[in-house]
Amino acid sequence: MKDSSLHGTELPSEWVKRWSHLVKLHGTVLDVACGYGRHAYWFYQNNHPVALVDRAQAAIDSIAIPARGCEKVVADIEDGPWPLTGRQFDAVVVTNYLWRPLMTDLLASLAPGGVLIYETFPQGNETVGKPSRPDFLLRTGELLEVCKNLRVIAFEDGFAQTEDGQSP
Repeated sequence: MKDSSLHGTELPSEWVKRWSHLVKLHGTVLDVACGYGRHAYWFYQNNHPVALVDRAQAAIDSIAIPARGCEKVVADIEDGPWPLTGRQFDAVVVTNYLWRPLMTDLLASLAPGGVLIYETFPQGNETVGKPSRPDFLLRTGELLEVCKNLRVIAFEDGFAQTEDGQSP
């Protein structure tokens, strides 16, 4: 269970930070399954308007980004329709989330020249923690296959380590 005293204080992913420079200056960023908005806030602080989508109203409501720089969408993107059909963004950011039926919508949400920054759990993660269900773990080469029509700038397949050398 998440410690409520840490609510909204989680730092952005190093992977997201490392590749965020590829997003065009002032380009609009879509943060999918955003949770408490750590990545949306990172991009907002770096002068990007952001759009957020998550099913948790409380999480969306807690995100401290002024309305002028942020579009907040509460939607169940697994059991309902994609709420942003026809919309395109300069970047789509997804972390710690995998819902395969959504991949076509995510790719369609990329504007021409847009950047997909995706970080999630691979098969094998079940040996070190959660998630452990195969439905939520990328198969070897799966993301590259899904993105075969995109120009891939960077790809890594493995397990991140914490500062103490342990897998998260």
